[in-house]
Amino acid sequence: MRTMRNTSIDLDSLRYFSATASAGNFGRAAIHLGVQTSTVSRRISQLEDQLGLTLFERGHFGIRLTSGGRSVMVHVRRALADLDAVRSSAQSNANGHVGQIRLGIRMPPIGKPLQALLEHWRDRFPGADVILYEMNERDIQAGIEERRIDAALMAKHTLWPHAVTEPIYREPVLLALPKTHPLRSRKIIKWGHLRDQTFLVQGWDESQSAREFYVSFLGGGVNYQAHAASKQSVLALVGAGFGMTLVTKSQAEVRFPGVVYRPVTEKNAFLEVDIVWAPENKEAVVGRFVAFMRDEARSRRFT
Repeated sequence: MRTMRNTSIDLDSLRYFSATASAGNFGRAAIHLGVQTSTVSRRISQLEDQLGLTLFERGHFGIRLTSGGRSVMVHVRRALADLDAVRSSAQSNANGHVGQIRLGIRMPPIGKPLQALLEHWRDRFPGADVILYEMNERDIQAGIEERRIDAALMAKHTLWPHAVTEPIYREPVLLALPKTHPLRSRKIIKWGHLRDQTFLVQGWDESQSAREFYVSFLGGGVNYQAHAASKQSVLALVGAGFGMTLVTKSQAEVRFPGVVYRPVTEKNAFLEVDIVWAPENKEAVVGRFVAFMRDEARSRRFT
């Protein structure tokens, strides 16, 4: 009767045991493991001493597991499988193939190009989830700095000083106006045609970024009305005849009753969207997501 020795069991011994049981003899196990047959035999004997249990019967028939060996083997293979899972999980996380990206957005990801980028990310890295947080620009800045979100997609004009960013894409800007408005029939619309109109803009907590964006196109003499509301609510007001607003091409894919969309025929009628993140964030999946969005945007010539 063997007595179990109070020593730690190394993982290599368990692998030798599993390989030997699968191979049916020490020689084939040695070939599989890339070691000498004597090494396998010695390690199995050491393991038996450590466990205080004979794992293999040895005879002219070769070797075969004892009943005790069969019982132990169930747990050994489970432990080795768990270890492989630990290593695989660690490698996947280290490579940024799995995990979660908490992504702040200012505008819903409707249509191209953002929807196409997110779809390609999901296809390439199905184990890396993207969780969206719709926030205004001030909350996004605080979320990045306080690590409540990992990255954000924001219009360039809403970025704060010294933010770490990469340009991702540009979208044409369109005019959203009531379907009864006289401008709906114009084939060419310039900024000069709009300076006597009422423009509905979004604004939260005294933020003027949306208004400043409009001013960059239209100047300061326009009648701006700020609403602490979503773009959808602003478009509902447009449909009711309260004024007009600017939208991106992707936003114009969503139809609202009473609203028509018309292109603005100016070279600067576009919105640039950047990705912003904290460089101190060491999560591999976040770094991979930022690099993916940047590289995909460049390859597709979105920027």
